[in-house]
Amino acid sequence: IQNIIAVASGKGGVGKSTVTANLAVTLAQMGFEVGLLDADIYGPSIPIMFDVAEEKPIAVTIDGKSRMRPVENYGVKMLSIGFFTQPDQAVIWRGPMASKALNQMIFDAHWGQLDFLLVDLPPGTGDIHLSIMQALPVTGAVVVSTPQQIALADARKGVAMFQQEAINVPVLGILENMAYFTPDELPDNKYYIFGQHGARNLAEDMEIPFLGEIPLVQSIREAADLGRPAALQKETPSALSFEEATRKMVSQLVLRNTNLPPTEAIKITTMAGCDAVKKK
Repeated sequence: IQNIIAVASGKGGVGKSTVTANLAVTLAQMGFEVGLLDADIYGPSIPIMFDVAEEKPIAVTIDGKSRMRPVENYGVKMLSIGFFTQPDQAVIWRGPMASKALNQMIFDAHWGQLDFLLVDLPPGTGDIHLSIMQALPVTGAVVVSTPQQIALADARKGVAMFQQEAINVPVLGILENMAYFTPDELPDNKYYIFGQHGARNLAEDMEIPFLGEIPLVQSIREAADLGRPAALQKETPSALSFEEATRKMVSQLVLRNTNLPPTEAIKITTMAGCDAVKKK
């Protein structure tokens, strides 16, 4: 796996999983080998968004060991706890159990050769995030937010988590979702329902790249519900927005890989807090 990209949000409900799914599909359309790890243990949605909710990973033997083969659709390999639970089953696990499940999807899977592994993180900054960064050398992070001030306050914390000295995962940029609404009958109009340019201003304030704006469009929601990400609908405004954001993300990744050393996985010596997180 060449590049591991964590997609995070401080606040839930900002469309992080939708953005992750469309970034993955866009990368696959560009010709990259792409994997997607659904690390949102308590609210997995990737199987529905890729129309594979009824699929199950199968076991394959690799070098004499049994491994899970990820489910694949639209050129994206994926694993999610949603493949192993019933649709109406709540995952009621403490942190160690959730971390164990994540490690199984990471280390007991046969991902093969990947240019990108996108990790769809749960909202907030907590145990799952530390578990992922302890298990994987995350190359960079993308933070998703709406322009709303409440969401931006949490997005700021998400950026700060990656910038902790002991974690030190480069933030490739902030992506603004639900940036504006344009009705079909008024294609030249933009209505800034959640505020205007909030994530752009946050990116400038924190001196990190701004990856672009994704509009609040009914077709994006419908595409996610139908299991066919909007980025597959080429030349539509939604697909073009995701393509532009993906290209900017890749450009920032190239700069990151050119100018910075590889990220190391972190070693957690105690759960007392981030001050106790050290580099391996």
